[in-house]
Amino acid sequence: MKRGPAPKAGRFSTQPEPAAASEHAADALSVRAQPRRLAAISSVLAAMVLVVLNTAIANMALPTIAQSLHVAPALSIWIITANQAALLMALLPCAALGESLGYRRVFRWGVTLFMAATLMCALAPTLSWLIAARLLQGLGSAAVMALAIALLRQVVPSQQLGAAIGWNALAVALSSAAGPAMGAAILSVADWPWLFAVLLPFGLWVMLAAHALPAVDGTARKADLLSIALNAGTFASLVIAAGVITEQTALAAALLAISAIQLTLLVKRERQKEAPLIPLDLLRSNSFRISVIASVLCFAGQTAGLVALPFYLQHSLGQEVLMTGFYMIPWPLTVALIAPLAGRLSNRRSTAWFCSVGGICLSTGLAGAALWPLQENLMMLVPLTMLCGLGFGLFNVANNRNMFLSAPMSRSGAAGGMQGTARLLGQTAGAVLMTLLFNLFPADSAPQLALGAGALLNLFAALICTLQGRQAYSYKS
Repeated sequence: MKRGPAPKAGRFSTQPEPAAASEHAADALSVRAQPRRLAAISSVLAAMVLVVLNTAIANMALPTIAQSLHVAPALSIWIITANQAALLMALLPCAALGESLGYRRVFRWGVTLFMAATLMCALAPTLSWLIAARLLQGLGSAAVMALAIALLRQVVPSQQLGAAIGWNALAVALSSAAGPAMGAAILSVADWPWLFAVLLPFGLWVMLAAHALPAVDGTARKADLLSIALNAGTFASLVIAAGVITEQTALAAALLAISAIQLTLLVKRERQKEAPLIPLDLLRSNSFRISVIASVLCFAGQTAGLVALPFYLQHSLGQEVLMTGFYMIPWPLTVALIAPLAGRLSNRRSTAWFCSVGGICLSTGLAGAALWPLQENLMMLVPLTMLCGLGFGLFNVANNRNMFLSAPMSRSGAAGGMQGTARLLGQTAGAVLMTLLFNLFPADSAPQLALGAGALLNLFAALICTLQGRQAYSYKS
């Protein structure tokens, strides 16, 4: 069979563009010594573990913190909302700063800010203090999340990027799974401030290991403060609207309108720039754009499923909290097991194929959990959640790899910021979907409906990747 011309830019490909590959090879050589390379990789992965553990621990400790600070549970939700809003507000600006000032410098600033804010959390005497500290934690976390894979791309050769993304997914999955158990263990022997204090020594090690990261100069491009303000306002309004949409519909609608206006102004302002804050240049690429859309759909469906399952297990199936945790564990553990393998395999085959198979597996697992008569055989939930973990691991690693290889090396920071933004937008949409279903339907049926909705969203993500994959590989006929 005769091979046709190379695929056009903006389509799925298993290899980076030649220019990007040569750029990458030059940058990867900046970390020649194997011990230094391992230290650089470990610093990035450890920083990801740090910020994910922080989120997981804080989420499960909300009731304890609310009781200790003598505040209503509804007010304690702002501990989570402040962190999430700060993340969304800062991901793209941190990516832009990384490209301008150098990835390592901004990454280390982010870790330093995160650790200072973590100390503030541990010392917080009031809810207001804690919310402010969590806001600062989110700003620091944004630098880590936006630049993690961009830094790995500078450290490892291009042919190992899929494996590096798999390591990153493994670190996130393991810390997500360990966070609730770690938080429960700490709270069983100590007060809630220790949830944050135990992270400090770990963060100190990350800061020291970050010296091994390559010090690649940035572009020295000046930051556009008005664009940063519009970006922050867009996402802050969006997150707050999502938090009040079921209780104050009029306020939520007004905030959504304000968010849309600010986004429109931001796009108009950034449209003609060579390296816009919102990466419009990357979004013009078919491959990158499809990866972003699929990521939002996948994370929305996954979040709807993860939020719905505990309610389904406890309210509809009568399980205790401990058993609920037992039935949830196979999902992140399977992600942790499959992610490194998916990273290696995605270097050898079309990322579109892995995304499609992963999306279908995740969709099938969620649909099975919604439709299977689990009252008769609850153990059937274990292979279904494992199927969800398998699907998410395959999809996420391959989709992220495609997203980064669709962007030139010089725009790795922007790709990382957009990847993190897509993830958080999807998670926010999934949580809002779950809330709306609870308000519209009886509590005993809403979780199953949310599982079904999550299955549909992931099926759409798989379909998009399949269609794009067909388009990308039509030249091989």
